[in-house]
Amino acid sequence: MSTIPPDPEATGAQTPHLDFAGTTPYEDYVQADVLTHLQHLRSDDPGEMVFLVTTQVMELWFTVIVHEWETAAHAMRQDRLSVARDALKRSVRELEALNASWTPLAQLTPAQFNSYRSALGEGSGFQSAMYRRMEFLLGDKSASMLVPHRGAPRVHAELEKALGEPGLYDETLALLARRGHAIPAAVLGRDLTQKYEPSPEVEAVWAEIYAHPDQHDELVRLGEALTDVGELVWRWRNDHLVATRRAMGSKTGTGGSAGVAWLEKRATKNVFPELWTARSHV
Repeated sequence: MSTIPPDPEATGAQTPHLDFAGTTPYEDYVQADVLTHLQHLRSDDPGEMVFLVTTQVMELWFTVIVHEWETAAHAMRQDRLSVARDALKRSVRELEALNASWTPLAQLTPAQFNSYRSALGEGSGFQSAMYRRMEFLLGDKSASMLVPHRGAPRVHAELEKALGEPGLYDETLALLARRGHAIPAAVLGRDLTQKYEPSPEVEAVWAEIYAHPDQHDELVRLGEALTDVGELVWRWRNDHLVATRRAMGSKTGTGGSAGVAWLEKRATKNVFPELWTARSHV
């Protein structure tokens, strides 16, 4: 059987426009030529390409997810819950794609990773500014995480701004308070540059909401959308831990990080903590 596509003119199909004065409209929009020439390898190992491209893809997903979460936070500030939920639902699909990015790296042996590890120098994922913005939106604030970016004024300014702004959960709790739920003033007025700490009173509010879904259907759906996000963030951290443990064991991480020990500690943490603990009281 022939695999040659039929001639559009012979079949009467519309002929696509092929002749452009400059670059194609697709290239103008997607900037594919820029994206596909950003890979500057530093070793002769053929495996470095997949490591570098996968990391770059992760950065793009970080960017999309930050956009979704900022959209959701802004919508909640305006009491537009349907817009916020839609953004959170999209971010769930994007988190699934982000987590799948570990697949090409998940079975690296130590020898395979070591063959190009030196190319990273002092580079490490914890230096990712866009990932840090994700963490800030999740309530995991730390001013010290701005320090690596002092040499990049625009990036540093964006992170500094994000450090002092309400995260996803801050906007959620403010919305609950506006809806008449007893969110403590200390929680609503907390120092936003600090890491969010769990509150028994907030846990009680979520338990009450979940115990009466008929009365609080809209808020239960919001809580479940946030829980979906939290679950996939937890899976991301665990997949990162497993991939790192497999590739380098318990050695010190790149950039001087604690490697697996630090990732193990992170993997035990849940974002939006009271959404998880409140379930024990429903």
